[in-house]
Amino acid sequence: MGLFDKLKEPVFLKETSDAKDQLEQLKLLLTSVPDDIKSKVEQDIKLLTYGIQGEEKILFELKNSHIPMYVLHDLFLEDNGLMAQIDFLIITKNRNFIIECKNLVGNIEINSSGDFIRTTEFRGKYKKEGIYSPITQNQRHLELIKLINSKNKGNILTKTLYEKLFYDTNRSVVVLANSKTLLNAKFAKKEVKDKIIRADQLIEHIKRVNKEPYSSTFTDKEMEQSAQFFLKLHTQNPVDYIGKYRNLVNQDPTKVDIREGQAQIQNSVQAEVNTQSKAYIELKAYRLKKSREENIKAYVIYSDKQLEELVAKNPRTSEELKTVSGFGDSKCKKYGADILNIIKEC
Repeated sequence: MGLFDKLKEPVFLKETSDAKDQLEQLKLLLTSVPDDIKSKVEQDIKLLTYGIQGEEKILFELKNSHIPMYVLHDLFLEDNGLMAQIDFLIITKNRNFIIECKNLVGNIEINSSGDFIRTTEFRGKYKKEGIYSPITQNQRHLELIKLINSKNKGNILTKTLYEKLFYDTNRSVVVLANSKTLLNAKFAKKEVKDKIIRADQLIEHIKRVNKEPYSSTFTDKEMEQSAQFFLKLHTQNPVDYIGKYRNLVNQDPTKVDIREGQAQIQNSVQAEVNTQSKAYIELKAYRLKKSREENIKAYVIYSDKQLEELVAKNPRTSEELKTVSGFGDSKCKKYGADILNIIKEC
């Protein structure tokens, strides 16, 4: 630790996101859009509200932690075709924490295979469904950070040492922000249990992990340099909710031209969704991951055109997935469950 280190409290180098602004614009938009578009806007409002509420709980915990650290909120990174929207990157004196916030409705069970199963209740009836693993999702974020940092190491020796120590210095954490959500992980493997916690456990988790052996010790200056490095890499998140409806509002979300033909409205909304939705980003990242695992070209799994059709049709069942061009029984069996879970979670 540096002799003149004075940092005693968390520093929020990037605290805000554009989610709140987009939410307010969507609420204004809802009062004027055609009826057949309202359900789309309402769904986006619901998603944004849940996300904002969850992240605000984490912000509250961090602000009251009294831990010297640098915090980057809502960080979007892109490198060599890989993209990551990181809810929180926390840089402490001992380790870095990459946090994925999940404000889920229902209770979560993690089985011995690492599968996430959510149980929800509606009018006395219970429904179980598999959801896409947030641990897998956050692992992609971790890998991108590793890739970016490795490229900036001066020589092969420092690069090799960095990569060797990476998974001890950088920790993935999935935080369940809904206080009503019960987590049952008694059958999950230890490496899975260690990566998922409730929001009220976050600060103690950071303190406990930082006390583990073989941790690094960074000075205030080194912490700030690392945080500034990632802040400079941050770019605008392409998930633009209000952008989907831009053609409807003529650049003003409070002024909708109701007289436009319904088919034209649907097409304009669709075109924006295809390239800017969270589902598009997650499905593209999944395709790249699988192509590397199987050592095949990404387009063999599904082409850009098929990717756009997946987002456009938004399939929720295997039968609906088969209506996407190129998705027969074989492809649906191999990739279908993952694809449907990604779409459901987005």
